[in-house]
Amino acid sequence: MKYRTLGRTGWQVSEIGYGMWGMGGWTGSDDVESLNSLRRSVELGCNLFDTAWGYGAGHSEGLLGQLVRAYPAQKLYVATKLPPKNFIWPSRREFTLDDCFPPEHIVDYAEKSLVNLGLDQIDLLQFHVWEDSWASDERWQRAMEDLKTSGKVGAVGVSVNRWEPSNVLETLKTGAVDAVQVIYNIFDQAPQDELFPLCRKLNIGVLARVPFDEGTLTGTLTKETRWPEGDWRGTYFVAENLEASVDRAEALRPLVPDSMTMPELALRWILEDETVSTIIPGMRKIKNVESNTATSDGRKLDGNLVAKLKSHRWDRSPTSWSQ
Repeated sequence: MKYRTLGRTGWQVSEIGYGMWGMGGWTGSDDVESLNSLRRSVELGCNLFDTAWGYGAGHSEGLLGQLVRAYPAQKLYVATKLPPKNFIWPSRREFTLDDCFPPEHIVDYAEKSLVNLGLDQIDLLQFHVWEDSWASDERWQRAMEDLKTSGKVGAVGVSVNRWEPSNVLETLKTGAVDAVQVIYNIFDQAPQDELFPLCRKLNIGVLARVPFDEGTLTGTLTKETRWPEGDWRGTYFVAENLEASVDRAEALRPLVPDSMTMPELALRWILEDETVSTIIPGMRKIKNVESNTATSDGRKLDGNLVAKLKSHRWDRSPTSWSQ
């Protein structure tokens, strides 16, 4: 495993981190299997774990707390997220800070997450939704600074709404944010336009999420793929999205080198960008942990291949199903 610096925090974090949304209530999740996969990731050098109160109302946080307590001699970085007060994902332009993150709500849910985790400190506490119009409202800044001063929080982050990587730029300029979490993959290249240059300028850490485009870039989806009732993916991959996504993956398939799988290519493409501090793929099985962490070996992609992959950029705008 290779490590990178998470912006101005100075933390050395694994290039492949761990996204824990799937452990919070997706169909097919099993706590024993999840914990075994988490432990295997630690053995392979993973040291940053991303969860949220919203992943099963604290269930995923509870699993992460168990993991951290099982390795008292190792530094495992805990990143979690505050749910919006109105519990609507993503936020909407008309929402105010009082709708989503009034100061008392920030403090209340930071405390709830600490209880779920069973820890004294959250390394990185992130806002789970965001609107850049809130940037100048100093109440969220003071609430987070108080949590940092008290030792309950180490650093502050913002998780940017899907397909809105520029909806955080003014917020980052306040100097009150240490890290940003954004969707970044072979299809979603828009963060390169404005967000990444600003992160480099301000020395802000970057957590790249959804590296496989919710499964499209695993190359395993078909236009007939369906999910059990209640699984979030069933509401995301509505017909128009599933069909377009599968078509995009099939167009990409000829570029996958014979020595690689599509998921490996997807991760290696992201690692080409040094602005990215860590990638946080969702993983629930040991085999996925082992294959994903193996991509952090320092090997670069062929320059011609990288150039060809740039042409697979897919600019999308938020819709009613893209929560």
